[in-house]
Amino acid sequence: MSSIEIGKSCSKVKQTAHFRPVGLASMGLGHYAVINSVWDAARTLLRDWPVDDGEEYFEAVKSCLDAIIGDLPPEHVRAAFIRAAQEAGIAVIEAAD
Repeated sequence: MSSIEIGKSCSKVKQTAHFRPVGLASMGLGHYAVINSVWDAARTLLRDWPVDDGEEYFEAVKSCLDAIIGDLPPEHVRAAFIRAAQEAGIAVIEAAD
């Protein structure tokens, strides 16, 4: 990939990709987190997730990457993130509409 192609790809990166908050409980002993953006979801999946495999986990990571470059809306990331949490046995607390 040339530097021109890299520059074009980077120009699509979304800086504000927020979604309705998702609460996670029991990611660790007494741990609770609130995730409300694509960046938070990606960071949580890559740093704090209790497992690093599973179909929903990989789909959530891919969704984050797609949203960061502007190819997917944040609400799709939220849905994929919730499915990954359920797959990993993490309690999900969703904000009311």
